[in-house]
Formats: sequence, structure tokens, C-alpha cells
Amino acid sequence: MSWQKAIDEMNEKKRIARQMGGPAKIAQQHAKGRLTVRERIDHMLDDGSFHEIGTLAGKATYDSKNDLKSFVPSSVVTGFGKVDSREVCILANDFTIKGGSTDDAAMHKQDYIERMAIARKMPLVCLYEGAGGSVTEGGDAQIVPVNFGWAALTEQMYTAPLVAANLGTAAGWIAVQAAFCHFNVMTKSAEMFVAGPPLVKRALDIDIDKHTLGDYKVHVYESGVVDNVAEDEEDAFRQIRQFLSYLPQNVWHQPPRMDTGDDPNRREEELISIVPEDPVKSFNVRKMIKLIADKDSTFEIAQHYGKSVVTMLARIDGYPVAIMSNDSRFYGGATDVPGAEKMLKFIDLADTFHIPTIYMMDVPGFMIGPDAERTGPERKAVRVHAAMHQSTVPWASIIVRRCFGVAGSGLGPYNNMLLRYSWPSGKWGSLPTAGGALAEFRREIEAAADPEAKRLELEALLKKRSSPLRSAVNFGLFGLEDIIDPRDTRAVLVEFVRQAQEVTRTQVGRKFRGMRP
Repeated sequence: MSWQKAIDEMNEKKRIARQMGGPAKIAQQHAKGRLTVRERIDHMLDDGSFHEIGTLAGKATYDSKNDLKSFVPSSVVTGFGKVDSREVCILANDFTIKGGSTDDAAMHKQDYIERMAIARKMPLVCLYEGAGGSVTEGGDAQIVPVNFGWAALTEQMYTAPLVAANLGTAAGWIAVQAAFCHFNVMTKSAEMFVAGPPLVKRALDIDIDKHTLGDYKVHVYESGVVDNVAEDEEDAFRQIRQFLSYLPQNVWHQPPRMDTGDDPNRREEELISIVPEDPVKSFNVRKMIKLIADKDSTFEIAQHYGKSVVTMLARIDGYPVAIMSNDSRFYGGATDVPGAEKMLKFIDLADTFHIPTIYMMDVPGFMIGPDAERTGPERKAVRVHAAMHQSTVPWASIIVRRCFGVAGSGLGPYNNMLLRYSWPSGKWGSLPTAGGALAEFRREIEAAADPEAKRLELEALLKKRSSPLRSAVNFGLFGLEDIIDPRDTRAVLVEFVRQAQEVTRTQVGRKFRGMRP
């Protein structure tokens, strides 16, 4: 007996699957300037490394002789391969098959590859473009089932890196799932929404096009659902590769060191004058970070959301670090609610994957005023502080300029060995001098013959007292390890990061609380 007929059918189904939705659908995909699902996988993974799983899943029909009549593959491609020689699992929607809408086979394939990533402790790369659920799938209307895939993604969040790219139209649960990750990116031509224009028109009687409803300007700049924007698909793949390069294979490993060729003793003269003496003037915080970190090693996350906060992955002496700072060009560097949300996720990311954290602080406090109060800054403030104090990785915080208010008290985890330094430009206290003088000495100012002159007099006195050299000496440097020359910052942090490796080596494994997206 020969099994040739079964093998022929198997090969025919695989051939059809590799053709995806057929030449016409592929042409439509290319006409939109988008790659097909298999082209995306080839571009994302190392050459020749892809091993597909579930190629035969789909719907087949047979004739009266039980010979294969037709075969429609499932709308998702799954498997494993390598990214820069590292093993990863991958899933990607096929928009050429029913617009990428999810069928039963696709759901089970996705669930399998998600559970495989957890079981084998491998990163999971998700390439999304699909219409979510379908009214024609599943026959009669039925109750929405529990999303078992999200249960797996929840576990993946505290097991191994999970990254996502939105490369076309993502709607419904696929759009929501694109936010279920440690890092995500979308192309400028992509869009995502919980419900598309037809449903919005039906429910709200609003006429709107797909891009206005949910393009990158909405989700990268306003909602913060997506971290980064990519010029095109190649740029999205590049950003995913770079993000993964800072993270370990899973939480049972330390982040990988890379020889950057940069001198650990490099001393940048520009740092001594980068902070302006005038406290109301801003400066280039990104340039400051790049002067301190290894050359060409920084990768910014969520640059366009929560703009008063800067979050970057970088390397110091080749070791991955998580660097936060404040950008005085936006709200004077005050932390608003989007900035707090950004800090919260970044702190959790660094702690989950054992990445030492550095805070280059220049914060006047949390954003104040009636508009700010309506966003609930108090709750976001305590969430950020809770994340800091739950963090167990080593922290080093450097007061670059301002350290005031509730936000200023968030230098790092209280129950950890937090290193705290200041530059000579550092200032700290409960309130900034100008507003603090008006608040604390209001009655004295109002009773003066010349209230404005009295206010300026008190502010000048408080400014003299706020010198870091004077206030640090008065407190015997309690709570502040040292005041350093800005040009010595790199050397101080190189020493910190090297010492941190001995700590993180003992912390590998899952943290006591899982990271949420």
C-alpha cells in the first residue's frame, strides 16, 4: 500500500496555502503599498530560518470520489524562526484571505503558537492586519466566547518579550490585541480601531474615514495605544529588531551585553554647560542622554506621547539600561497623566526583564491646574510611585536640574539601594522657588508696602538657599550620595551598571507581580 495519494493532497494544500488569497488579492495588497503575510515574515526573520506550523489548517471541500476539490487556508500564518540569530515565535494575519478576519482555524493556530512561546520561553512577534471577527463565522449567533488567546498573552507578558506591529487595517479584537505587548509600532499607512466606519455610522451616525478614525496620528500622538510610528514596513521590522536587542530571551536570563566599542571613560565637555542657568529655559534632553550613553545605542519609546517624559533603552559599557528623563520643552517638564502612564509601563518593562534603571531628573512636579485635575493626576501619581517601589532592579537617579513636589519625591524605589546624585545645577524642595515663595509667604507679601518688591526679595533669598552645595551640606548629604561634575556622569554610571549585573544575576526569573500592557 502506498500513501502517495495522501502525500499529493498534503503537498497540494501546502501549495495553495503558499499562494494565500490568489494572484488578484496579492495584487490588491501590493497596490496599497503593503507586503503579503509571507513577504512580511521573510523580511522580519533571518533568511531561511522560518519553520511554519499549521500550514494545512483551513477549510477543504471534496468531490464524490473524495478527491480534493478546493482548499481555503486559514487567515493567520504561524511558526518560529530567528531574529538576529535568536529563536522567536511568530504569528501574522493574512489580509488576502477574507480580509484577515478570524476563523476557527486561525484562532486555534494563534492559541497554539502563543502557548508554544510560553512553553519554550521564546519571544513572540505579532504582525497584525485583519478585520477581527466575522458575522459569517460560526453559523448562528452565539455568546462571545472567553478569549483564551488573551490569557496566553497575559502570561507571555511576564515570561518573554512580546512585540507587535500594525501594518494595515486592524479592527475589533485584532486592534485591541495589538496593544497587548511590551512594545508596538504601526506604519504611517496603517489604521486601527475597535469598530470601523460602517459600525461608527450605524451606532453614532458619524461619517468618518479609516485614517481619521484611527491612523498613527491618533494612536501614536494622542491615545498612546501604539508606542512608535514607522515610515514603512521595513522600518517597523527594524524597530522590532532593535527593541528585542536590549531584552533577554526570557526572564530567566539577564539582558545581553554588546560590545559597542565606546570608551567607558569617555568624558564629554559639552555636558558642563548643557543645562542653562536660567531655570525657565529648556535644553535638549535627548542630546544629554546620548552624550552619556554608548554612542549610537539609544532607542526611544513613545516619543510622541506624554511628551514631558522621555523614555529610552540604551547601552552603557555595552549593558542595556532603561533611561528616563523630563523634557522641559513640554509643560516645563511637569509630569502629566500621559507622561505618568508612559513612566509606569517603562518602569514595569525594565523591572520585568532585569534592566538597570537610570532617572535623569528635571521635574518641577506633577502638572497642575483645572485641566490637569480633570485627568486624575493623583491616581496616576500613586500608580507611578507604586511601580517604582515594587521595582527590584538597581536604580541610579541624577538630579540634573529640578526635583520638586510629589513627582520630585519619585527618585526611585525606597526599599532598594537607590543611588542618588546631583549636578551643581540641581535644585530640590517641596515647591519651586517662584511659586513656593508666593504660596508660603502670601500674607507677608500682601502686607508689604511694595508687594512685588517683597516677592522678588524673598525669591532671591530662597534661590540662594536652594544651592545644591548649601542644602546638601546642611543635610550632611543624607539621602544624596554626592554632587558630581556633569562630565563625570558617564564614569559614575558605568560603575553603577557594572555593579548592577551582580544584583540582576540573582534576580532572574518571574517577578512577584506580572507586567500588564
